[in-house]
Parts: sequence; structure tokens; C-alpha cells
Amino acid sequence: MRLITLLVLFTLLFNITVAFAQNKDDLIYDQVRRKLANDPDVKGGAFDVDVKDGVVTIKGVVEKEKYKEKAEKLAHKVKGVKSVVNQLVVKPRGA
Repeated sequence: MRLITLLVLFTLLFNITVAFAQNKDDLIYDQVRRKLANDPDVKGGAFDVDVKDGVVTIKGVVEKEKYKEKAEKLAHKVKGVKSVVNQLVVKPRGA
């Protein structure tokens, strides 16, 4: 009986931990999206953003290399971000 109780307790704690991590990633996702979309240079409203365990991946197109770098810096500023995988592609307008 004690073993079953411990197993149930462990399962419950594991599920709570997973839910908390997912919720934290959701908050990071929202904040990164907001920062990128609201920046007048980066204009990141159309970027694909993914967050997994605090690691942010950004995909999309920017007009200048400095905008790519700025997008990464903006994402790093969000609380809880452990690292940023910057997969943005630089394509000048008209190219």
C-alpha cells in the first residue's frame, strides 16, 4: 500500500513539474513574440518562435544583419530565456 501511495505521489509531482515548465515556456513565448513584434526595426510579427525548456528558436526573414542581431538581443532580455537559437535569414528588400 505504501508503494502505491509513493508511486501516485511521484506521478502527481512529475505532472505538476511538467505543467509548470510548459507554462513557463508559454510565458516566455508570449513575451518574446511581443518584444519582436513591437520593435520598429526588427518588425518580428511574422517570425516563427519556438520555446523548449527556456531555449528560444527564432525563424524568419529580416532586411539587415543588425536586425538579426537585435532580434536575438531582444529575446535574450526576456526573463527565463536560457539561450537563443537565431535562424533568421537576412534578405535585403528587393533582393
